[in-house]
Amino acid sequence: MSQRTAQTLVGLAALAAGGLLAWGASGIPADAGYAGVGPNFLPWLVTVALLLCGGWLLFEASTGGFRHMEEADDEEGGFWGGFVWVSAGLLANAALIERVGFILSCALCFMLAVRGFKSAQGRTDRSPLSFVKDFLVGLAIAAPVYWMFTQGLAINLPGLTGTGWL
Repeated sequence: MSQRTAQTLVGLAALAAGGLLAWGASGIPADAGYAGVGPNFLPWLVTVALLLCGGWLLFEASTGGFRHMEEADDEEGGFWGGFVWVSAGLLANAALIERVGFILSCALCFMLAVRGFKSAQGRTDRSPLSFVKDFLVGLAIAAPVYWMFTQGLAINLPGLTGTGWL
């Protein structure tokens, strides 16, 4: 596949993702909430940005390709092990957020994603202590975010208990 074809496919993929996001955003009610902004504002904002980026990428690909891009090294490829770790984290988060709550599912997602990023750097410490440390850091990030949204902004996120604190 030529480089221009690959670049065109990237632009088309961005447009397709924007189209899917637009389809999803069209199902969100537009009732204005705080400061006149409804729950569909951010999805539509991201949709427009994604469609603009996709259009720009297609324009760049059709007028000579992406500028100032380094030549691809045939020996260098994607790091699939890291991709699998990060994907597992995202999928686990999506599957578990309603069952174990926001905090625990996000901490698990963080731990698995960190595993992927560390392995991409060649740091393959797979000791139980390393997993526990990453999980605890994930908890330290997810818990305040959860509390800020549920207690401070009164936005409902899935919790482990009905109290709003876990």
